[in-house]
Amino acid sequence: MGVFSRFKDIVNANINALLDKAEDPEKMLRLMLQEMEDALIELKSGCAARMASRIRLEKRIQEQKALVSRWQSRAQMAIDKGRDDLAREALAEKRKESALLESLESDLRGYEEIIARSREDIDQLEGKLAQARSKLKLLQEKARAERESGKANSRMATSSSMGFDDLEERIDRMRFENDLSRPRPDADAIFRSMEEKEEIEKELEQLKKEMRDE
Repeated sequence: MGVFSRFKDIVNANINALLDKAEDPEKMLRLMLQEMEDALIELKSGCAARMASRIRLEKRIQEQKALVSRWQSRAQMAIDKGRDDLAREALAEKRKESALLESLESDLRGYEEIIARSREDIDQLEGKLAQARSKLKLLQEKARAERESGKANSRMATSSSMGFDDLEERIDRMRFENDLSRPRPDADAIFRSMEEKEEIEKELEQLKKEMRDE
């Protein structure tokens, strides 16, 4: 059975108090370090995955913005050619792509918040790891001093490497793919269609006005 059951248990742990209660403080500290290391790997893996997804999402948002701009340009071109019917269709497509763009931008804000919280958790855990490693070093130095003075305690054992140096290498293999697609709203309802056509007509007249004023 482990020392901690939740991440918050690690962050809020009073290491000194736990060691004071332990029959074998060094053994207890090693167990703590192992659990902290495992938790850190999990946190960094999750954060790395979300950061990779954020990069893909940012690229998709740029592509979506270009698509919205393209439909706007097509609407203007149709008006120049006297094709109001095509201009209406272009504006309708622009509205659909704009709605998708808003959804993607909302997803991006969500990723930013999650990544920020993950980084805070990682910083807190790394602080606890540094504290625990310092305690382990102190215990090892104390054991060494007692051995040299002939007062070594039989419960003290030589510590082994804790394996911190390969954390980043183990985390680098993270490759998650997130499906960021969102279903588009149903536009077949009669009243919604009527409302959308009315909005498009208004946008068409506004676009014409702006082009005349230029």
